[in-house]
Amino acid sequence: MDWTALWLSLKLGAMTILVLIPVALFTARFLAYRRFVGKPVAEALLAVPLVLPPTVVGYYLLVGLGNQSWLGQWLMQTTGHFLVFHFSGLLLASIIVNIPFAVQPIQRGFEAIPQDVRDAAACCGMSSLRMLFTVELPLAWPGIVTAIVLTFAHTLGEFGVVLMVGGSLPGETKTIAISIYDRVQALDFAAAGNMSLMLLVFSVVVLALANSLSRKFGRRGGYHEL
Repeated sequence: MDWTALWLSLKLGAMTILVLIPVALFTARFLAYRRFVGKPVAEALLAVPLVLPPTVVGYYLLVGLGNQSWLGQWLMQTTGHFLVFHFSGLLLASIIVNIPFAVQPIQRGFEAIPQDVRDAAACCGMSSLRMLFTVELPLAWPGIVTAIVLTFAHTLGEFGVVLMVGGSLPGETKTIAISIYDRVQALDFAAAGNMSLMLLVFSVVVLALANSLSRKFGRRGGYHEL
């Protein structure tokens, strides 16, 4: 078992959630309740990582963040290192590729809240921010849980983007998915099988727990809370 790669994957997943979910909350809420010209285009752009091959996304990130781009050079001057083949670049790539997995479930959660519930909260004098925390988030919680689980699970299993942007540097960019690939390339099928089985069991447990929590909070969240 490559514990270093596993720890790096868990760290990448946790940091992706910490950075992406708060942004996804406000983005999803805006898309759920606002009507504006170009909204279908905006939603399509956010969903692009779902349909593009990971290697294509990784290629554009590699070119955009590489040492030949103005952004890559500016980041080099600012941070002291290039983002490609570095954990910070891996984190940025993970955030970008996971946008649809975070935004879409939360958006559906907000859209499932009846408009009359929000109207009643507004009639009670609640501000938009207070309505978000006391009414909308409790009711949209199943969608938020789904977004967290999908983002974390997808981060653990992501391969193409990780390989393109991060390569396979032990302790820096070598995630568990890359480690499994390297073990297969080295014909060490026993180690690859053990790591694959662990990820399979872990994924099933996490998804089962998420479904349980989603149902539990979904039953608790009710209109009587107004």
